[in-house]
Amino acid sequence: MEWTDLTEGAKAVLEQTRNLKNDHIQIVEFEIGFEQHFESGDGGYTVSIEEEDYLSLKRFTQENEYGDKFHMARNKDIVKIILLENGKIPDNLSEFPVFRQYKKDALIKEEHEAGIEGTEE
Repeated sequence: MEWTDLTEGAKAVLEQTRNLKNDHIQIVEFEIGFEQHFESGDGGYTVSIEEEDYLSLKRFTQENEYGDKFHMARNKDIVKIILLENGKIPDNLSEFPVFRQYKKDALIKEEHEAGIEGTEE
């Protein structure tokens, strides 16, 4: 499966594994149904992760041709992708930070923290 075959939401999730692998983050957790608008210099963009993105990611993680191997697990709408070391899940998995930007509860926490910071004088 080629990168260009991926849906946009799937690309957003996989970009995180690519960017954060250098920071030793090997677990990306996301929620199907997540949607958030991000502002940028050219007006902004929306990240939306839907069922079709999950299916695209599932296919990519099984057919990946780029060398990295992944394990993907789903519980209801929460999905975890683990970047494997030497073809297996690392023994010390609990020591790796988990990237959770694409989850609704992470979005709510971020908005809450922004609200608290906005009330300080």
